[in-house]
Amino acid sequence: MNSYYIRIAHLTAALLLSSTFPLQADEGMWLFNDLPKKLLLEKYDFTPTDSWTEHLRLASVRFNTGGSASFVSSNGLVLTNHHVGASTLHKLSDAEHNYATDGFLAHSTSEELKAPDLELNQLVSIEDVTAQVNAVVIDDMDPDDAATARRAVMADLEKKSLDQTGLRSDVITLYGGAKYHLYRFKKYTDVRLVWAPEASSAFFGGDADNFEYPRYCLDVTLFRVYENGKPAKIDHFLRWSENGAGADELVFVSGNPGRTERIFTTAALRYLRDKKLPRRLNYLRRKEIMLQQYSLAGPEQQRRASRTRFGIENNRKRSLGMLQGLQTPKFIATKQQQEDALLAALRGRADLKDAESAWQQIAQVQQERAAFIGVWTVMDGQYYHFANHLLLMASEDQKPSGERLREYRDSARESLLQKLFSPAPIYEDLEIAKLADSLSLFAEDRGGDDPLVKKVLAGQSPQQRAMALIQGSQLASVEVRQKIAGDDAASLANSPDTMIQLAQLLEPEYRRIRRIRDKHKEIERQAYAQINAAQVALHGTDSYPDATFSLRLAFGTVRGYQEAGQTVAPWTTMGGAFAHQAAHQAHGDWRLPESWTSHESQIDKRTPLNFVCTADIIGGNSGSPVVNRAGEFVGIIFDGNIQSLTSAYFYTDEVCRAVSVHSSAIREALRKIYKAGHLADQLGK
Repeated sequence: MNSYYIRIAHLTAALLLSSTFPLQADEGMWLFNDLPKKLLLEKYDFTPTDSWTEHLRLASVRFNTGGSASFVSSNGLVLTNHHVGASTLHKLSDAEHNYATDGFLAHSTSEELKAPDLELNQLVSIEDVTAQVNAVVIDDMDPDDAATARRAVMADLEKKSLDQTGLRSDVITLYGGAKYHLYRFKKYTDVRLVWAPEASSAFFGGDADNFEYPRYCLDVTLFRVYENGKPAKIDHFLRWSENGAGADELVFVSGNPGRTERIFTTAALRYLRDKKLPRRLNYLRRKEIMLQQYSLAGPEQQRRASRTRFGIENNRKRSLGMLQGLQTPKFIATKQQQEDALLAALRGRADLKDAESAWQQIAQVQQERAAFIGVWTVMDGQYYHFANHLLLMASEDQKPSGERLREYRDSARESLLQKLFSPAPIYEDLEIAKLADSLSLFAEDRGGDDPLVKKVLAGQSPQQRAMALIQGSQLASVEVRQKIAGDDAASLANSPDTMIQLAQLLEPEYRRIRRIRDKHKEIERQAYAQINAAQVALHGTDSYPDATFSLRLAFGTVRGYQEAGQTVAPWTTMGGAFAHQAAHQAHGDWRLPESWTSHESQIDKRTPLNFVCTADIIGGNSGSPVVNRAGEFVGIIFDGNIQSLTSAYFYTDEVCRAVSVHSSAIREALRKIYKAGHLADQLGK
């Protein structure tokens, strides 16, 4: 058994020592408007004040590309991970300037590069709208009707909020549907690249070191937000800690964890284990091989594919870790014991015994999903995504906003158009490779004799058809997309654009599949709301909701851990990066960039580079600021260790660790390695 599987096994074994899975001291992705103040006081003698909480919330930022960040200066500097900003780095790059690989530094604001389609969100306020959302769903309402009614009232609340405040307004589903909160965001759409280190520094150690610890990565990038053509004036930004995080220090992580499934029933977890995750892994492996083959064509093809390939490799490794946890027999068995105990307690309460039907409803949904998996393959590539959005937008706009699919409601229009009209480069050869692979998978899943497959392929091989579809489309042009966006559904019906024609051919099946999925989600939403209500009735309200890529606060201490009988120290240093390079003979991904080696003598090698803490995080937390009791910046999350990969389903602070770049390393690197003292001087001021 290799070390990867050994680590996952150690995590599961450690967790199963506690058969009741109690809430761990440092467990939780807590709502900013419902923090565990009692727990923090009892455990750490700390109570976050309202002003402390508000300041941290307003200093936190969400990237629309998926990730977190923070304001770190009064003049608009935003700090996130290199891998969170990588999508923008690639879009700004070309054959002559590869900022994603080689890095970038603006010596003045006039040199900062405007991102083509980046949107940053700052959470301004939170309002509980549970009563309004639930009021439209009456007893015995058909799930399709319930989903439609709920979608309509959510869209109406969002539109009214947008009209009244001018802020982006999103209704967030919490506790599986037991609560709904209206989040209002200030949007920043003029975002400019300021500094990025080389990829070999940000991702030092490559895929082999990914999710491992110790790490030696400078996974950071600086952007700046602008308003009215000038650097924005920011009132709530994070002060810079003089010394950064210290051993055993209490720290807080403010970010947007993507999605957890800790409330899931055993039936839902079995579906993930046996169907969804294996399917996802096969899909990711397939895409990874396709991109590897494409990249072999030359250095430019390698550059074009590198961002997508990194994401695929990262998701493949993360999904494998999640699956390994679920495939440990004792985990499901223990979860089943807990579920049985909860159900037994419900049956003993006359006012709660009806909630048992919720588990049965969820189990039925999983059976339907299992029979349904593989029926639909989303066509990959920008061309199809543009075509599908344009087609659906034309049809959905004929309906009242509340009756539309969620992404086409009025309150989301500005963000949708920003993506739709992005001037980011599109590469025809890469688009053909992606679409050809999607068409092939579509035929494999449904069978070559499937009537829709025959219509889609039109008598050609997937490769031939992909080439014909891409070359017959003009959707790579922003001007063309803008023109088509003004057309109505009747005009698009006769479009000569081949990708629009493909989207039209697939639209009925797309809508059919989406209706089924929405129905399943609505059944689960109501069922999990019942389960949550039953748990609250039995055990109280001291809990947190599953993650939903919305702002949360986690906390923990800077602490190492035991692995295979060895103590893993919480720290690495900048000097350790050079030692790590030497241990691997400076080969491949273990070669530091020239900027590091040429300035080695100037670097204080004692400077902490990476550290781990017990804060409860997951994907989406990348880029989250780590702060101390004073609310000062002490680090930035960029990864979790391998043992944390199962945190989607369970958490233990015994071995799960969040991995961060230390604040001291960022300043040291800016001053000594990248000669960007002008940026180091702005941090925290």
